[in-house]
Amino acid sequence: MSEIQNGTEKRPLECRTYTVNEIARILGVSRTQAYRLVQEGLFKSVRIGNAIRISKRSFDHWLESLDL
Repeated sequence: MSEIQNGTEKRPLECRTYTVNEIARILGVSRTQAYRLVQEGLFKSVRIGNAIRISKRSFDHWLESLDL
């Protein structure tokens, strides 16, 4: 985990996104299935060049709403 320095204080830089591979691992599905979920727009995502990043807050909210 990276750190960010704020004045003289150092604190861990909290990652606020997931990758497609991470959501595939969290859900126990293939990368292809994870890409399909992203394409369905079930949670917020952004494309940065060739990379896709999924909002942790949006994904976690969606996952919790499934009531598994």
